Amino acid sequence: MPRRTDDSTRTIDRRTFLASGAAAVGATAIGSATLSATTDLAASSNDGARTGYIDSHVHVWTDDVETYPLDPKWRPEQMEPRAFLPETLLSHARPCGVDRIVIVQMSYYGSDNRYMLDVMQSAPESWGGIGIVDPNDHPAEAMRRLAAKRVRGFRVQPHDATPDRWLDDDASTAMWRAANDLGVAICLLIDPPFLASVERMLRKFPATRVVIDHFARIGIDGMVRPADLDALCALAEFEQVHVKVSAYYALGRKTAPYDDLGPMIRRVIDAYGSSRAMWGSDSPYQVLEGHTYADSLALLTDRLELSEAERNDLLRGTAERLFFA
Repeated sequence: MPRRTDDSTRTIDRRTFLASGAAAVGATAIGSATLSATTDLAASSNDGARTGYIDSHVHVWTDDVETYPLDPKWRPEQMEPRAFLPETLLSHARPCGVDRIVIVQMSYYGSDNRYMLDVMQSAPESWGGIGIVDPNDHPAEAMRRLAAKRVRGFRVQPHDATPDRWLDDDASTAMWRAANDLGVAICLLIDPPFLASVERMLRKFPATRVVIDHFARIGIDGMVRPADLDALCALAEFEQVHVKVSAYYALGRKTAPYDDLGPMIRRVIDAYGSSRAMWGSDSPYQVLEGHTYADSLALLTDRLELSEAERNDLLRGTAERLFFA
């Protein structure tokens, strides 16, 4: 049976997304379950402005399943790695100049966002959040409660639905309307066939902010198809759509230094503008199986020809406006 994790669908599971089993995890992925002051990444200029980079996409979780119970769909032995704590993440992020991080709720917890919220509360200036709500249990009310706790995005994915029908239900309509009212983002984990349905929702809700994760996973099978990239870039006509430039370990050749993804990144920037694109590592998966956090960041800081303004947007400005304003 393929594993089910937060970035999984029935057509592409996490095993495929990682392009490796991810069963062999270094000891650095495991640590104490206790949150501490070390979760603060603060680095600022003399005027108090944050000066470091922002990682717009990470997952953290603990092996303390008594304090933070798993969703009934999961068992502790299915967690891979068994824990990925904020302190462990910071051991990768701090040396690279990252001083703010956006947590994406881990599916091990389902719609119980308490662990994410507790990490956010441990250092409010350093952590943002993207939550998950149950679309069948008063999602607008749940989104409102979480937005009051600084959650600025809500993850949505198709699960069992087909590309032509996955947003054609009352729950989706309620979530998109609530996101519009609250000024938060709908964050989509999808594959290219689902982009057409997104366009229909964008026409229905033209002011709802949208973030497309991981280039809509173009290149997950090793092929960056022009038609898929055309479909992604076509959504740039909607000014509220943003794209996460992220998860390099899983796309294209899946090998550092990830230069083969450069043309796709350039195309996204040219279509959307850098002010609607943002970098995310997708840790812990970016730091497993020989991949490194530093290599992910270096593609934008050192290897691609980007203007200073483009780098500032990709590495700080866009995520700051969406998740920390």
